[in-house]
Amino acid sequence: MIHMKHPILQLALLLSLILGTQAQTPSAQESSALSPGSPKSVGLSKERLARIDAMAESAIKDKDVPGVVALVARNGKVVYHKAFGLADNSSGRKMTKDDIFRIASQSKAITSTGVMMLWEEGLFKLDDPVSKWIPEFKNPQVLKSYNYTSETYTTIPADREITIRHLLTHSSGLGYGLIDGDERMKLIYKKAGVTDLFTIDPITIGDSVKKLAKLPLHFHPGDEYRYSEGLDVLGYFIEVVSGMSFDQFLKTRLFDPLGMRDTFFYVPDAKANRLVTVQEQVDGNWVKYSGVEGYYDADYPIKGAKTFFGGGAGLSSTVSDYATFLQMYLNGGELNGIRFLSRTTIKTIMSPQVALNRETEDYGLVFGLLNEKGIALGGSGSIGTFRWGGYFNSQYFADPNERIIGVIMKQTRHQTTDDTSWQFGQLVFQAIDD
Repeated sequence: MIHMKHPILQLALLLSLILGTQAQTPSAQESSALSPGSPKSVGLSKERLARIDAMAESAIKDKDVPGVVALVARNGKVVYHKAFGLADNSSGRKMTKDDIFRIASQSKAITSTGVMMLWEEGLFKLDDPVSKWIPEFKNPQVLKSYNYTSETYTTIPADREITIRHLLTHSSGLGYGLIDGDERMKLIYKKAGVTDLFTIDPITIGDSVKKLAKLPLHFHPGDEYRYSEGLDVLGYFIEVVSGMSFDQFLKTRLFDPLGMRDTFFYVPDAKANRLVTVQEQVDGNWVKYSGVEGYYDADYPIKGAKTFFGGGAGLSSTVSDYATFLQMYLNGGELNGIRFLSRTTIKTIMSPQVALNRETEDYGLVFGLLNEKGIALGGSGSIGTFRWGGYFNSQYFADPNERIIGVIMKQTRHQTTDDTSWQFGQLVFQAIDD
């Protein structure tokens, strides 16, 4: 329950009531929505783009993946959008271009964007402690030791509080439970009942975040980068600051005005037949993946309580919708005459904040950012190309210098080989012909 005696929260609620279901603001700029175009018209080679066909067909033939949907756009024109293979091998359903995928960690960029939209309204500073809005995070502790026999641990006080910037940049010290690289944190999160990824149970993001807030950190906030549940915390933070449920905030402030009509936390019944099945290989065949027992059910977007709006991994979407979201960024925060973010805010978002574990990338406030070492390796774009992927084997990138977007979605777990993850970007950039 939101404590409305807090003056900042009173202001947030007032703003949400004023804005209602409107988009961010009208813009003096007016970039068109993504629309079909020919490769030649935007300086790409049709023949070279066709190499993506061969890549996808080969991957399906070799059983690296069961199916693929890929999209390429440049200068706001979609020049490649194709589907290959099967969306569900057991029924033989063919993949289609408008199929819906669980985008998992691709949700993080959308959540971060929501945070920055609220930041633009002057409701908080990036270096404010999150405990100002979620008091359970006051006085954080850092893990010192863990006893596997008694399942108990000791801590030391953190030398600073977790800030909004720490959460955006995965430098808060929080862990990631189920997928954490530290076995101690996996056990601590599981015992505490933190919902790490997805759920069909009647749990809210606030319930999970408040449990998370009581747990120890990997390190002192700001000391290093570690992939975490920080974006789930920020999903709840958006609810507190905006006075709206997280799903309603995204729908009214991003999805509806952007025209992202197929992006949801929970896929409506009328569109459930377009949800691609998560599959894994068993004895050389692709079969339905059942999820991780005790953590989540792989059918979570279409069944269950439908009350958990996970900022870190909860959304489902299409390649077209996600490309639209990325195009807004390439346009400097505007699409179709609607201003979502200022270009000055985009510049801040795209400024390196922390170094990733991989030397080829830095991390900004929303995306991973290609640096000079990444360019030297080749096939990944220009400096500042922003990109990420998802738990169920989806990837995306957008190059602001070449104004190229690439989105490739698959829906697999435990794939042993899948060269499409790196081949796709390489084949997009080799198609430049201007």
